[in-house]
Amino acid sequence: MSSSEPVKGMRKNGKNWHDTKKPFRPTSGMTSYAKRLEARKHQEAVKEHEKELREEKEAERKAHIQRIRDRRAAKEEKERYEKMAQKMHHKRVERLKRREKRNKLLNS
Repeated sequence: MSSSEPVKGMRKNGKNWHDTKKPFRPTSGMTSYAKRLEARKHQEAVKEHEKELREEKEAERKAHIQRIRDRRAAKEEKERYEKMAQKMHHKRVERLKRREKRNKLLNS
């Protein structure tokens, strides 16, 4: 026997193997309206915070994807200019580069 449990006598009905029942109190689980409002407000604040965190994570992910796309596009463009430089004079390639940049700025 542990010393933390209070010592009890024999049960009246003799069924000592059953746990002792607690009195039935149907109002014990009820909370006041103010407490319910407070809990609801707290829950909404937690949900809002989680939503912000999710949006932040999604924004980081999209930024990472965009960086990868930009890097790939720059690499492809560089390769294309290198291919052109093999076929034609480098000064003409530079001229074409400048012209294409100007057109890109005008179009976007």
